[in-house]
Amino acid sequence: MTDTISLFEPKMVFVTDETDRNKIFKAVYDKLYKQGYVKEDFINNIIEREEKYPTGVSTRPLSKDLPNIAIPHTEGQYVNKRLIIPVGLKTPIKFNNMVNPAEELEVKFLFILLNKDPKMHSNMLAKIMDFLAQTPVADLNELFASDDPNYIYDFLDNNF
Repeated sequence: MTDTISLFEPKMVFVTDETDRNKIFKAVYDKLYKQGYVKEDFINNIIEREEKYPTGVSTRPLSKDLPNIAIPHTEGQYVNKRLIIPVGLKTPIKFNNMVNPAEELEVKFLFILLNKDPKMHSNMLAKIMDFLAQTPVADLNELFASDDPNYIYDFLDNNF
């Protein structure tokens, strides 16, 4: 048993067939705001930030067989809690590449970061990248293809 606080919560895992990025952000925001995890301005900030500083991540360096992901986030002032919100996408949607913003990526899974401490931001990003690098491709594909929030939570809680 580790003494670290989990970065995931069972009721904060989403699976959606929505294909509009901003509508996905809004659906997640509504639940987060109701729980008091984010502030009212969170929704506007995450949408604006995604336009200016894209968060799509190509998984090609890890494997040509993995779908791409995105790691949307806001500034810490819009957040009340440290958490990673997994969002499974039944249909891939377009995000621009974090490294090469002109490139569009088809993204199949989101890790939305909630983090109020700027010093921990790169730590959370590094944890996600380490998780992707250290988890077998077949297991990641099963995770990214799942439409069961309980499976997604259990997998991340046990393997992250």
